[in-house]
Amino acid sequence: MWQHGLVKITIEVSDEILRRARIVAKSCNLTLRSLFAEALEVGLRQLPPPSGDPGRAEPPWMAGFGQLADLADENRRVLAAIEAEFETLDPEHGG
Repeated sequence: MWQHGLVKITIEVSDEILRRARIVAKSCNLTLRSLFAEALEVGLRQLPPPSGDPGRAEPPWMAGFGQLADLADENRRVLAAIEAEFETLDPEHGG
């Protein structure tokens, strides 16, 4: 069932973080698994490269690469809000 290269882990989060994560995942039409994976990926991108591994450091021109990656999440949120509004429109009254 697991794709090649994926590792299953267990993490502990507070009840409040889990509650917020469930709300965000639902509003973005994501599973908790994919939300946590995306959040970890975004968080890791924002950290400086590890200092003892100069071979893995990104070239300077890559510094701005991926800066707009979080727009995909925002797009999903906006599209979900638009869809929700269209579901509430009354076709009989022109809306």
